[in-house]
Amino acid sequence: MRWRFKTDLTENDVTPEEVFRARRRFMAAAAGAAAVGVLAGRTAAASRSDAVLKDEPTRYEDATTYNNFYEFGTRKSDPARLAGQLTVRPWTVRIDGLVDRPLELSLDDLLKEMEIEERIYRFRCVEGWAMVVPWNGFMLRDLLRKAGVRKEARYVAFETLLRPSEMPGQKGRLLEWPYREGLRLDEAMHPLTLMATGMYGKPLPKQNGAPLRLVVPWKYGFKSIKSVVRITLTEKQPPTTWNMMAPDEYGFYANVNPNVDHPRWSQATERLLGSGLFAGSRPTRMFNGYDEVAELYRGMDLRKYF
Repeated sequence: MRWRFKTDLTENDVTPEEVFRARRRFMAAAAGAAAVGVLAGRTAAASRSDAVLKDEPTRYEDATTYNNFYEFGTRKSDPARLAGQLTVRPWTVRIDGLVDRPLELSLDDLLKEMEIEERIYRFRCVEGWAMVVPWNGFMLRDLLRKAGVRKEARYVAFETLLRPSEMPGQKGRLLEWPYREGLRLDEAMHPLTLMATGMYGKPLPKQNGAPLRLVVPWKYGFKSIKSVVRITLTEKQPPTTWNMMAPDEYGFYANVNPNVDHPRWSQATERLLGSGLFAGSRPTRMFNGYDEVAELYRGMDLRKYF
């Protein structure tokens, strides 16, 4: 289903969580029934749906209180505690660099132009936890096409808001601010790559990257930059925050790969957020289970380009 985003949602406008989760259970059951009799050569898209739908969506309370957003502190609870002071209206997004039509749009004008859809994605953090989140947003490639991608462009760079007065973590020197991330152009143009404006049918919470964040479900969570204010098309690979900070630990690509461990922990298993401290872990899937993106990396040494 595709629908226009509303900026004036109230609690009465959104689907109650218990109804939402019941709907997901119904869809999962329907997907399982439809899978009966499907031949072995089923599509990658079907595999992806099965992989995601077999897990219940992470509880909203868990997904919005256990976050990495170092602009508000280094503890997982800091963003939910401190992000309330962030001003998200007005908000301007700039698209520049190697584009035919540089754009500088208010978020409200941008949302009027983009078609918002719901997607349920598995999300993976480097520390070993995972969650399943229903995101609302639009494909990044739709926005890039509005700006007109020039033939010389090879990469897409992103920047987070720089506002130390409201983002207390930026007053320190833990990272080089503003936070930066980047994708190869074909990754950015892939239909799975989403610019999220909401989650669970509600506007995006500030601690989760309001009002606009990137979601790249086959990569580790730190690639999905929050509170984006600038998107730049470049010819050369752009610098990215964690790769600059610790290049031996955080590669530019950051694809979920159970065969490449972080120097300080294994990536071979994962545990679902909210499943409890003593819940069993399970094997991590290559590309987080999104097999359809494997073609993007054909012929690459994924240990070298991690």
